Amino acid sequence: MLAYIVLIPGLLAAWVGFRRSPQAAFLLVYLPTLLLLPEYYRLDLPGVPSPTFSQSAALGTAAAFFARRAPGYRFTPTDLLVVGFALSTSLSEYFAGGYKDAQNLAWNMATWAVLPYVFAKSMVEPLGLRIRFAKTLVLLLAAVAVISVYEFRFGTTPWRMILDNFFPWGGRSWITTFRWGFARTAGPYGHAILAGILMVVAFRMQRWLEWSGAWAAKPRMAPWLPLSQARLLTLVLLAGVIMTMVRGPWIGAILAALVVLIGRSPQRGLAIAGIVAGGLLIGIPGVLWFYDYVSVGRAGALTVAQESAAYRWELLTEYSGIAGEKLWFGWGLTAWPKVPGMPSIDNYYLLLLLMHGLLGLTFFLAIVGTMLFRLLKRGLNEPLSHPAGSSLPFTLASIYVVFIVSVATVYLGLQPVPLLFLITGWAEGYLNSARRMAMATAPGATALPAAHGFRRVLA
Repeated sequence: MLAYIVLIPGLLAAWVGFRRSPQAAFLLVYLPTLLLLPEYYRLDLPGVPSPTFSQSAALGTAAAFFARRAPGYRFTPTDLLVVGFALSTSLSEYFAGGYKDAQNLAWNMATWAVLPYVFAKSMVEPLGLRIRFAKTLVLLLAAVAVISVYEFRFGTTPWRMILDNFFPWGGRSWITTFRWGFARTAGPYGHAILAGILMVVAFRMQRWLEWSGAWAAKPRMAPWLPLSQARLLTLVLLAGVIMTMVRGPWIGAILAALVVLIGRSPQRGLAIAGIVAGGLLIGIPGVLWFYDYVSVGRAGALTVAQESAAYRWELLTEYSGIAGEKLWFGWGLTAWPKVPGMPSIDNYYLLLLLMHGLLGLTFFLAIVGTMLFRLLKRGLNEPLSHPAGSSLPFTLASIYVVFIVSVATVYLGLQPVPLLFLITGWAEGYLNSARRMAMATAPGATALPAAHGFRRVLA
């Protein structure tokens, strides 16, 4: 009976959505539920998929959103890619495991991918919630970073300490891992690498907010602090990134910073040329060194880090043939033949190919690839932003770089999945609104009608 607390966010989201607005339910219930409560706890219900906290909140928000005729939504071609990804993976699971398994995966894809995408696409840009949305994500992740200091110090997460009492078996498979003598903080996200992805995304978003002057000079509750509110949040999130101690997202963060650097530079062509030249000078020797580094195999590794890198390299060679046996639709979520001694597939691209075949992988790559290209193209076509660093397309593009690099070292699951599709929805809404604005202001163009005849507000 205790596990029924999973339904509380859904009921609350529906109540807020109908009493106030769908956007209020989205910002005040769905996002806090997604980022503050673990996704590895589920309510087991007979005959239907088992919901998590955020899936319950998504359903409640969707009820109000569609009852209000989907405020802000407009069809764009990217919708087909997102729905295609959800359908292709569900169809793959149907071929591999039958209707029951496909039903469960379809539920996950609808509530972790499609609905977050639709929410963000429809409500962030069209309803003027850009800053509010970004601030909400930043504040929630900053709160997780502060709470995670306990896990970093004592090696156990407060979320499991509390919620395992409601779900005795739900969190058993998620344990705190250690590196360099410290606990790698995972927060409510299951694994440190997943937490690292979210923290880096929040850090990049916070830097954009800071450069854009979106925060008040001093925290309202602590005006005596020597730091500005923006700088304090930046340092808190930087600490959150460091406490996860995850190499993949750290590498992604460095490459993402280079993308933002292009957007901040008054000489973008020179900045791109410098990054490309530096990449060639460092990258070519780096690739040769990396190949020698991982080619020794796990047996010949001299350090734990080298053993980990060698393991990921071996995954590609050992599992490529297995993936080719069911190339188009894959083996399903867990049914592929396991190579002895290699139970964990620490590469989402390979894992997606194994689970859902070339079709699922192609849809995923199409989503992240096209969004990254369109955002970079938009950013390069815009004049230099003022203040420097306030370019939204370069910031969003940098977040895609974080995901693209990070999931090459870990699977994509739990909260990072809906966060990726929230970012995709936000980016699609931004690009679509920017295109409409450009069309409306072009010489000789007729102004397009407003999406709404009145101002929509949260209250």
